[in-house]
Amino acid sequence: MKKIVLLGGNGYLGRNFTQDWLKHDRDCQFYVLSRSGHNQLTDSHVINIKADVTDEQAVLAAIPDTIDYIVDFVGAPSDDPQEFAKLNQQPAHVMRAVAEERHAKAMGFIGGILGPKKFTTVKKELIVYLQESSVPLAYVEPTLVYGAGRKDKMTRNVPLLKFLGIFSRKFKPVLVGDVVETLRQRLIDLA
Repeated sequence: MKKIVLLGGNGYLGRNFTQDWLKHDRDCQFYVLSRSGHNQLTDSHVINIKADVTDEQAVLAAIPDTIDYIVDFVGAPSDDPQEFAKLNQQPAHVMRAVAEERHAKAMGFIGGILGPKKFTTVKKELIVYLQESSVPLAYVEPTLVYGAGRKDKMTRNVPLLKFLGIFSRKFKPVLVGDVVETLRQRLIDLA
């Protein structure tokens, strides 16, 4: 049985990723680590764990001794430098350290090409940092992700972004199913 660790995996992308994987392969166990330890998904293949994903030792203590994949779903813009690091840089650094320590087959990461410059720049820098690991990296760099019931301030811009996406891929919104399917397939291809 494959063991898959998700950092921050109970949010929008993480839940859709888990559902997509389980739809294609039930021979796996997900360890979903988050601040709350709560998840909308209830499935015997999903174990929800309350843990600080910015603390390497806390993550190592919460997961099995051997893992196949680890994916970082934590990330968001913030004007506060400490919060920004906690939401973006620290989980990525923890993921790499844990992946190397537990000899994972591959790591997964969500970049971003749409958003505040600081956010997109740090996401690109983190991809380079993660690619320097001995553990292979699968990543996607979506624009605005929509679908599967997401309705917030950002998704109100989908029609405009679809139009702008005709002229530039940088603006074209992406369905969540396409994002998670691509990431899942890239992880499998690396194993």
